[in-house]
Amino acid sequence: MIRRRISSIISTSLFNSSIHHSANPRFIISSPALQCRRSPILTQVPSFPGGVSSFQRIRAYSLLSLNDLRDNVPRKLKTRKGRGIGSGKGKTAGRGHKGQKARGTMKFGFEGGQTPLRRRLPKRGFKNKFKLHFQPVGLGKIAKLINAGEIDSHELITMKTLKDVGAIGKQIEDGVRLMGRGADEIKWPLHFEVSRVTVRAKEVVEAAGGSVRRVYYNKLGLRALLKPEWFEKKGRLLPKAARPPPKQQDRVDSIGRLPAPKKPIPFYAAEESKVESPAES
Repeated sequence: MIRRRISSIISTSLFNSSIHHSANPRFIISSPALQCRRSPILTQVPSFPGGVSSFQRIRAYSLLSLNDLRDNVPRKLKTRKGRGIGSGKGKTAGRGHKGQKARGTMKFGFEGGQTPLRRRLPKRGFKNKFKLHFQPVGLGKIAKLINAGEIDSHELITMKTLKDVGAIGKQIEDGVRLMGRGADEIKWPLHFEVSRVTVRAKEVVEAAGGSVRRVYYNKLGLRALLKPEWFEKKGRLLPKAARPPPKQQDRVDSIGRLPAPKKPIPFYAAEESKVESPAES
């Protein structure tokens, strides 16, 4: 408040003095509140034509100082209940007299005994707890990483290889699905071991002379494939590869290998006929 009054006093004094004083006056501060606070900053105001000039060498007063700085505290304080009658929220603390709401709390969604809203509305849909989530990766992205020299095309490309080079994210729930995006960039034979593969991606890879094998890993096996150092840190051995459940046997070609393999397993004619027979039936 004192600084606001100082600023208003200075502005009014400047305006009145520029009208009534002579051609070359000096601004004299008569207020003791202004004289006690002086600043070394001097401002030079130019004179106007016609013999009337404004004040020269007027001291500038700062309206901000370090002792005025404070945090942005809220103006409205939190209501303190049960702190006496004079506070306005004492005795019953805003709950009123008697009743269930005055004595205790009720469970979330309770509506006094009537059918709550969550039971009045009909059920719709369901969430499949057996659904598998595969992280997709396109052939075009893999081709760019090969051209950049981050992936060796002569070695087997596994899910660990894709994770180490950043082709897929770190959160892999049930495996990786190989997609056909950017399939035109595949010009050389590549060998993959992934969880799932689309029809187009498999056709393009096999047309270039490569192979795609669908392998099965459970949750523990997938962790052992992607983070084998975790087992070494805990002093544990790598788990054995798990067999796929009956409902997934026709969707995989073989059981995953641990640790991460470097060379692909060739497809034999007898094995291919065994894999294709369930699809034909």
